[in-house]
Amino acid sequence: MSDVSTATAAPRTSAHLSVNRPNPVSVGTIVWLASELMFFAGLFAMYFTLRSAVPDEWVKQTEHLTVPFALGNTIVLVLSSVTCQMGVWAAERFQPARSGRLYQVGRWGMNEWMTATYVMGSIFIAGQVLEYAELVENGLTISSSPYGSVFFLTTGFHGLHVIGGLIAFLFLLGRSFSAKRFGHHEATTAIVTSYYWHFVDVVWIALFSVIYLLQ
Repeated sequence: MSDVSTATAAPRTSAHLSVNRPNPVSVGTIVWLASELMFFAGLFAMYFTLRSAVPDEWVKQTEHLTVPFALGNTIVLVLSSVTCQMGVWAAERFQPARSGRLYQVGRWGMNEWMTATYVMGSIFIAGQVLEYAELVENGLTISSSPYGSVFFLTTGFHGLHVIGGLIAFLFLLGRSFSAKRFGHHEATTAIVTSYYWHFVDVVWIALFSVIYLLQ
């Protein structure tokens, strides 16, 4: 009996399991980006359909494209994804501002990295506007030919998405500067903004490869 009572009285240990639920904001952003991916997939389908229908038009109109200029603009956008990710890592460290001089890049905070990303994204849009102006001057417009229609639609919608990302960066920086204490909410905003920006970057790499390299 003593053995039984002792066994009964012995404390029972149980492992406490913790469940880490995914951040609903991040999940919602990823679901929304999936719908945006389907939208661009439709644009790619339109591009290849028209290209197969009128291949001679592609041979003639692609001569107006300036590949080196577009490549330089692409490099700027790709590098902006690098600075954006550096800003995310700073946000995850809860470091909103730099801890040293402005020229000490290694000590930058989220604000400096995201500002650099914003500037590079603006340079990309400015380059795209200059390219549009040159193409229009050479007679290529959205209504001049099937190629012009699909070129301006695909790159134009992407440009609008880049502008949307620039607006998101302004909101992110404004929230960071106005926050009394930089915390999880501000870091989450930086993370989901980076999801969108990386998505825009990857889509442009695909567009650049299709439009400028597969002539």
